Amino acid sequence: MKKAPDLRKSFPRSPAEQLGGFVVLARIIDKCRAVIAQTEGEYKFNCPLDRRFFDFTDIDAEEFKSLVASGKSDEQIVAWVKSKTTALSETEIAAWCFDSVQRGPVAIDEKTYFEQARRKYAPKHPYLRTWFQLLDAEEGRIQNAG
Repeated sequence: MKKAPDLRKSFPRSPAEQLGGFVVLARIIDKCRAVIAQTEGEYKFNCPLDRRFFDFTDIDAEEFKSLVASGKSDEQIVAWVKSKTTALSETEIAAWCFDSVQRGPVAIDEKTYFEQARRKYAPKHPYLRTWFQLLDAEEGRIQNAG
């Protein structure tokens, strides 16, 4: 069993990191393990980003959490996710991942929030346009140098 990350001191994996062919899955696992260990800090399991994954895969978040709580490794979790998503084709998964990586704010209030956060976390990077980029900037994976 992989030890739960302490998200009060570090960050979950990037939403763009692929695990088992899915973006976001590694991050969801990190947050779920941290919630179970009560080391989640500000992070929320089953937040809107997580729910997009659960809705796409038709996986129940509480069932997922129970699986993670049983101590399964990343590889075992991936195998379980794949067993639950056999109705999804490789093309559908790839398209969903592409759309997720490219997804940015749409509504006016989302755009306002996004731009305020971008100015705070990545003021030297006006080209950031996606939620994944914003999370990576906030968590220090996009450096604000230069």
